[in-house]
Amino acid sequence: MIPFFAFPPAVCKIIYTTNAIESLNCVISETPKTRGSFPTDEALTKLIYLAIRSFERSRRAGTEWVAARNQFTTLCTERFNK
Repeated sequence: MIPFFAFPPAVCKIIYTTNAIESLNCVISETPKTRGSFPTDEALTKLIYLAIRSFERSRRAGTEWVAARNQFTTLCTERFNK
C-alpha cells in the first residue's frame, strides 16, 4: 500500500480507477485484431501507438490519462524516450 502513495495524485487516480485501465487495455488488445499480419514489430508498435493517441483524443479518455501520462513521462524517462 505504501508504494501506491509514492506516486503523484494523477497517477494514483488512474491506478485506482480500474475501469479506465480496462478501457485502455481493450483498445490496445483489439487494435491488432483488426489487421491481418504485420511485416515488422515496428509496424505493430506504430499501430498501437496511434490507437493510444486516438483513445486519448476521444471522449472516452478523460483528462486524467493525459495528466497521468505526463507524470509517467517524468517518472520513467528512460521508458518514454525509446
